[in-house]
Amino acid sequence: MKVMTALFGPTDAIERSRLLREAGAGGVFTFEGPHDVFTPLTLASTVGGLDLLTNVAIAFPRNPIQLAHQAYDLQLLAQGRFTLGLGTQVRAQVEKRYGAAFDRPVARMKEMVGALRAIFAAWQTGERLNFRGEYFRHTLMTPTFNPGPNPYGPPPIYLGALGPRLTRATAEVADGLLVMPFGSKRFLHEVTLPAVRDGLAAAGRDESDFAVVPEIIVSVDSGSSDDPHAATRRLLAFYGSTPAYKPVLDVHGWGELQPELNAMSKQGRWQEMATLIDDEMLHTIAACGSPAEIAAHVRDRVAGVSDRICLYQPGPIEIDALAEIVTALAV
Repeated sequence: MKVMTALFGPTDAIERSRLLREAGAGGVFTFEGPHDVFTPLTLASTVGGLDLLTNVAIAFPRNPIQLAHQAYDLQLLAQGRFTLGLGTQVRAQVEKRYGAAFDRPVARMKEMVGALRAIFAAWQTGERLNFRGEYFRHTLMTPTFNPGPNPYGPPPIYLGALGPRLTRATAEVADGLLVMPFGSKRFLHEVTLPAVRDGLAAAGRDESDFAVVPEIIVSVDSGSSDDPHAATRRLLAFYGSTPAYKPVLDVHGWGELQPELNAMSKQGRWQEMATLIDDEMLHTIAACGSPAEIAAHVRDRVAGVSDRICLYQPGPIEIDALAEIVTALAV
């Protein structure tokens, strides 16, 4: 099983990538947090031997041409091992933090993928760029701005999705699905995979042409505090406060917790919120415990679904612990 794990910023991206590779990781990813999502991967590309993934770059504040250039260059630097992962984020973040439009996010995301494919095709084949959509229009590509064919081909496009509509659309137009880390085995099999199959059928695509990459929150029990999973409880409380993640809680009968967490978040009661994440919820959504226990949780959740996973953590995982998890997953 190929294991990918996170880089948390540019300052130690090269050294950490080396250490992660030596620990057995097959790749590294970045997320749209306090740092730029592309810069650490540019640095990590100098290490070599690792798959690189944006997990995810927020799509709507960016223009397809801008994204295409960044993705094309990283594909070149990574020698064909880069994947462009895109996500919608939620309305409040896109409109209030980025100042961008969020209306009709599923249709907008499908069109962005189409625009990217048209741009890549123009660069790869020299065909005239003539993309005319509702949200994006690209009809000019003069030689000065055309990088020409990428020797490794255009990078694959994966989309992060949770709800059935976007998950179905992802299976229709993208190369792969990044399964959101706030999830569970039950949600994966009862909600996500049926939506994937519907989307593939609608587009006349085969399952072998589409990748499903589960992301799983991990929390290693170091025994160094009264609650070694306190940071993970805070992370789950943050996710759980967001209306978009309520369907995951609903599947397990925990849906009433979401508006309570949401109300507390608006009052700034972040520490208190974590106390509402009990052990059952913690161990259902996150893989917790020793490296062997984490590996067992991961294998059980993704069996028959994927041979590639992304390990998501509240903070940088210890290299020795990661090496033990990778070794346990290889058994």
